Amino acid sequence: MSTQRQAKEFTGWHMLLIMVAFFGVIIAVNVTMARFAGASFGGLVVANSYVASQEFNGKLQQGREQVALGWTSAFSIVDGTIRYRLTDRDGQAVPVTAVSVEFRHPSYQAADWTTELQPKGDGTFEAAHVARNGTWNVEIDSEVGRKIPYRDIRRITIRNEEFQ
Repeated sequence: MSTQRQAKEFTGWHMLLIMVAFFGVIIAVNVTMARFAGASFGGLVVANSYVASQEFNGKLQQGREQVALGWTSAFSIVDGTIRYRLTDRDGQAVPVTAVSVEFRHPSYQAADWTTELQPKGDGTFEAAHVARNGTWNVEIDSEVGRKIPYRDIRRITIRNEEFQ
């Protein structure tokens, strides 16, 4: 008894199914990636890039003036408490009236949050807040009686709700 397999004919319907499956997978992946991208980043870096470019040199000069002050900052997050202290060249506390800390997630704008620190004596400001793990761009603005606040910007990584 001979069992020969008979070759099946490749028709236009087979080709259509292959093409629909191929492009269906590509479209599904693209839609999924676009949804993830749209949900995780709002896309706004600056409101107006032209204005931001015109203000760049002024901000650079402000940064140079701030560095020339010779002040040093200490920032920590330990045991659910955010602490900040600003000292002058001689190690004395700078008279600060208010401190605001903004945590910005590098890629997920919806996770951003801000807190106001309260004075605790000897120039230290603190607030009780459990910081979420991850990488953060931290912007600390201190009111020090100048035209513009003293700004401290740093990129930190928080693990187990602590950063030092």
